[in-house]
Amino acid sequence: MPERGIAALKATILFLLMKEKPLVLFIVGPTGCGKTQVSLGLSKFFPCEYISADSMQVYKGMDIITDKLPLDLRKKYPYHLLDIVTPSVEYNVARFCRAAALKIGAVARKKKVPVVAGGTGLYIRSLVHGIFEKGSSPKARALLEKMAEEKGGAFLHERLKDVDPSAAGRIHAHDTKRLVRALEVYEMTRRPISELQKNKQGLIAAYDVRIFGLNRGREDLYRRIDQRVDFMVNSGLLDEVRRLLKTRLGKTAAQCIGLKEIEGFLKGRCGLEEAVGLMKRNSRHFAKRQMTWFRREPGIEWIDAAPQEDPATIARKIAGSVGF
Repeated sequence: MPERGIAALKATILFLLMKEKPLVLFIVGPTGCGKTQVSLGLSKFFPCEYISADSMQVYKGMDIITDKLPLDLRKKYPYHLLDIVTPSVEYNVARFCRAAALKIGAVARKKKVPVVAGGTGLYIRSLVHGIFEKGSSPKARALLEKMAEEKGGAFLHERLKDVDPSAAGRIHAHDTKRLVRALEVYEMTRRPISELQKNKQGLIAAYDVRIFGLNRGREDLYRRIDQRVDFMVNSGLLDEVRRLLKTRLGKTAAQCIGLKEIEGFLKGRCGLEEAVGLMKRNSRHFAKRQMTWFRREPGIEWIDAAPQEDPATIARKIAGSVGF
């Protein structure tokens, strides 16, 4: 029997045995570490479909700037949650969790392994461990946002300490968005968000969740990031940014690395070399923040990736670790 057929048979047997908790794999890590290539390599060992956990790849028309999987490969490898909203729409973690959970359930019911790949740490944490949803109060949020603008995040942080010390201990004084949300919930419910969050449920309650993180040396990772930016520029990045800047971008989409940097060149504020250099630098800084986040997350099984190691070899390590 061909290797792919044997892998499919093993996967089917595994799912028949795992009646209570189907397997869900996560491939996480910083930008440029090779998550996509490794994830696709898993299809050689078991039948799977993919769910993107990237907060920018949800946007239509942002293909090159987000290094999105090309359309021809998406026909070969079923990939979900790409190109689902326009860049003018605000997409958030709650919407992601609902959509991803539905896709994961649908894939698992087909006796395939859902493989979630991405680097948006909050999306991944919320999907695995659950997210708290308690509606919203536009009036309270507007007042809190105005307060943050006038008095600063430190003021909101002190206020949160008074009503919810536990949440204040987890939320940084500069994280205005989360401070506003915590205080908004308290204004609506008169109960601390940290107390209400204890009732949240994520995938871990119903699935056998395995999370693998790709670990690369700093020099290797930065080299890969620089190469990827150069590839983007040579693949039509300037034209894509020029087109995007003619549209109305939402707050989230507008934060995509590359937009502001290339805009500087297009509007004559700097040369192309400087713009590309800024994009590389900001991508490296972003990768560092991602690694800081993932290093703090419990349950991640780290896989060291050597500079010249084939993604298929790394995929084989992961497949072996989960029993294939």
